[in-house]
Amino acid sequence: MKKTTLVLLSSLVFLFLSCKEAKKEVEKTTAMVEETTTQEVDAIFPKGQKGPAQFFTGDAYNYGLVPMDSTYTMLVGNVYFEPGARSNWHTHAAGQILIITDGEGFHQIEGQPKEILTKGSVVKCPPNAKHWHGASPGKAMQQLYIVPNTEKGVVNWMEAVTDEQYNGN
Repeated sequence: MKKTTLVLLSSLVFLFLSCKEAKKEVEKTTAMVEETTTQEVDAIFPKGQKGPAQFFTGDAYNYGLVPMDSTYTMLVGNVYFEPGARSNWHTHAAGQILIITDGEGFHQIEGQPKEILTKGSVVKCPPNAKHWHGASPGKAMQQLYIVPNTEKGVVNWMEAVTDEQYNGN
């Protein structure tokens, strides 16, 4: 009887400790997954220079890839938007192409519904279309931008996107 009780007690202690360790491991893994899925994205390029507050809400970073010149007449770069960051409303005289390389975010042309962007999304902004783009509230977004025909102009910055516009449909 004593031996059976001792074995049973030992088994219960072992089971309790094993469950406690397993719970810690699950909590640790869950925290790591949440941190990764809600914040970081796989960056292809360096973050670059922080965008000025007069053109962005939150933290956005630009890294130029193809500088403007008279041969290619285009501008190509990468923007990394931290969660919740977004551009002001703006236009491009010759339009703009966005290619989302990671994360998730939004794009909206004035007067149209807000679009959800995810890795692999491609957006064609027509010439002179007033629009904005940026990361979702819970996850960063990284995008390539292509501005063609730079001899027509690069960007015309406008007012900030309000929280109501950002959070709306």
